[in-house]
Amino acid sequence: MEIYANHKDIRKAVEDDAFARRRYGADMAKKLQLRVAALKAAVSLADFWPPKSGPERCHELKGDLAGTFSIDVQQPYRLLFKPIEGEASRDRADEQERWKKITAIELIAIKDTHE
Repeated sequence: MEIYANHKDIRKAVEDDAFARRRYGADMAKKLQLRVAALKAAVSLADFWPPKSGPERCHELKGDLAGTFSIDVQQPYRLLFKPIEGEASRDRADEQERWKKITAIELIAIKDTHE
């Protein structure tokens, strides 16, 4: 999967392990690298189907963050990203098929979504 990070701090945390360790601590930096590696290795977001399964617990958020996806890093922190869907259907009738069409994402934040 293609991964983009336009926000300077997110890009630096993903690309620079020393920066991530200083900013988030050694354990969280390691988990962050594991999650990014899993995302890069995936063919599409469907590799994380069904939602909330596996160690990543990838799922789409609701409410104010609707359209944003979340993947666990270290409780309570999550890596938030938005799909770059292009012409992919926004039809929610077949979510698994929609997830198969998501092959590029933009990382947008690392935060506790329950605050």
